[in-house]
Amino acid sequence: MLLVGTTQTSEEDNMTVSYNDNRLVYEGRIDFCNEKGPCFVYPCSNVRLRFKGTSVKVRIINHHACYNNYIGVMVDGIVKKICIFNEDSSLETAHSTAGEYDIYSVCEGLENTEHQLMLYKAMDNAHTFNFGGFVLNDGAEVYEAEPLPEKKLEFYGDSVTAGEVSEATDYCGLADPPHKGEYSNSYWSYAWYTARKMNAQIHDIAQGGIALLDDTGWFDGPNFKGIFNMYDRIQFHLQLGETKRFDFNSYMPDAVIIAIGQNDANPEDFMANDYYGEKASFWRANYKYFVELIRRRRPEAHIVLTTTILNHNEAWDKAIDEVCNDMRKKDDKVHHFLYSNNGCGTHGHIRKPEAEKMAEELSAYLRSIGI
Repeated sequence: MLLVGTTQTSEEDNMTVSYNDNRLVYEGRIDFCNEKGPCFVYPCSNVRLRFKGTSVKVRIINHHACYNNYIGVMVDGIVKKICIFNEDSSLETAHSTAGEYDIYSVCEGLENTEHQLMLYKAMDNAHTFNFGGFVLNDGAEVYEAEPLPEKKLEFYGDSVTAGEVSEATDYCGLADPPHKGEYSNSYWSYAWYTARKMNAQIHDIAQGGIALLDDTGWFDGPNFKGIFNMYDRIQFHLQLGETKRFDFNSYMPDAVIIAIGQNDANPEDFMANDYYGEKASFWRANYKYFVELIRRRRPEAHIVLTTTILNHNEAWDKAIDEVCNDMRKKDDKVHHFLYSNNGCGTHGHIRKPEAEKMAEELSAYLRSIGI
């Protein structure tokens, strides 16, 4: 079997599977109200295909924001990323500029037997893409994809939760190497690892650089945007299109994991510098308000407040603990969870083995509270 990423231009003598074929199964917070087909926005969002055949291509319209852009593909358990936009290439060859689909070969040379394929969003809003369906070899057969698990998880977080730079395994515990997105893969994020260990669906509402409040963090500078601009949206990045609200009733998770409070120290680490000062108190009040907003929309879910093993001052975890203890006076389904090396595990983003260890700890904790 070959997993490849060459752009194709012809669909002759092939079988097309439309994006709205009811044999496909989708997972994630996806924009289905788009005339060009479902728009994949958040990491881990995916579509699954079960088929008998020898090759598969995918129809994509890419919308670039930053970095080189990659899609993820898993065929029969083998994970691969395919570059669909290269900043060093011309626009004409890197992506579709006229709103037409580019066609990428994602696997070829398969045995003519049954296969399982998953196409997924490997990155955060470095890009979005419209999915226009699959193109299979002539004579292929398509079956109904396996149903998703009943258990459901929802994550809110930053680049760590999105799996950014997770494939740079030579840099475990170290600062990130120079990169343009080639090491990022949501499949190896602690969030998706956790969902797989829990046999659960995932909605991964994660964006690199995001903090709680506007004018902090690293997302969408120079006028940085916080999570209040993202948490209730499908589309949220103004550079990539019109914002759209999400219908929370369409997905009711058993547990919500909120991992915010690491990018918030930019441009000033006010929580560490003056814990009882005005800025720190304002942050804690707004953090509590954010958790309350999630509670209103997820009235029955357990809500787990946490950060990650990425290095940060422990004052942020102290602040989260203070908010949690206050909320637990009336809501015993709000929890605070700390990893064994919380806030001191690595100078860089979390790599695959580090993410898997985090997922082992987090999934064990989720089971301990009844998930």
